[in-house]
Amino acid sequence: MKTGIIIICYNNEYEIDKDICIKYINDVRDIEFCLVNNNSEDNTFELLKDISETCKNVSVVNINKYKSSRLAIKAGARFMFNEYNLKQIGFITTNTFCKFENLGMLIKFIQDNQLNILKYNEKILNVKETKLTLFQSLFSVMDYLAKNN
Repeated sequence: MKTGIIIICYNNEYEIDKDICIKYINDVRDIEFCLVNNNSEDNTFELLKDISETCKNVSVVNINKYKSSRLAIKAGARFMFNEYNLKQIGFITTNTFCKFENLGMLIKFIQDNQLNILKYNEKILNVKETKLTLFQSLFSVMDYLAKNN
């Protein structure tokens, strides 16, 4: 069973190198990506669509009216929950995305840490006694990795 990762994008056209993103995404296993375009005013959405057309483990959700990060994450989570059978869904907000040089470097970071990300569910299920609902089970990828590295 796979893990989903939602990445929120907003006006990130200049931080997206399509070829580098495709290269790193194709090297990631057992992770489905959902790239959420939060009503960008530049060519972000077009670049994300190009990436999703090349990579089979990438979907794009386009939000037509700007939403808060929390609502953009919910839109991505709802899409992933309906489309895929996933163990859990992590997210990366626009603010976190901007800490990386570009989307390719963020994807490479995920690639380098994918084993830790995939272990998230095991650690949480050992602590929780009740089954979490969809939105309770969302986790911040960066916060989780910061605690476990």
